[in-house]
Amino acid sequence: MAIKVTNAQLDAIKQHGERTYPYECCGFLLGTIADDMNLLTEVYPAENEWAESIRTVETLGEGIPAAARDYRKQESHANRYWITPEQYKRADAYAASSGLQIIGYYHSHPDHPAEPSGYDFDHSCFANQSYMIVAIEQGRAAALNSFNKPDYEKFEPEAILIED
Repeated sequence: MAIKVTNAQLDAIKQHGERTYPYECCGFLLGTIADDMNLLTEVYPAENEWAESIRTVETLGEGIPAAARDYRKQESHANRYWITPEQYKRADAYAASSGLQIIGYYHSHPDHPAEPSGYDFDHSCFANQSYMIVAIEQGRAAALNSFNKPDYEKFEPEAILIED
């Protein structure tokens, strides 16, 4: 798989990450799929709704219930994002009304590499959706990489084809 994008779309993702630094940004990648390629049409920003309440209702990391772990030092808006079902429904309805579909997601890693974490693996996209990560270093966008999980077993790097 690969994803075809424009420089303007990549810039929109990078700028979103810079605006939300030192917290993670997140959003949807809207477009179509053709010939085993995701074709990005629109970057659809979402709000990072990570909240304290997620820690007590969700099981996070290594199968340990969230309530049993101390997340104050480990998990926050600075290293986690959360897209609510309501946001997903709005993005999906918007995409459908535009003749598009959700072809993936993006988020930032503040002061961390643009590589998927274990949490990303456990809470990420469906098979063959694109999963873009932009590293934001000291408030400035750095590397941007894309991945997919074709068999749900592991992330694989995905080519980013720029077409302007």
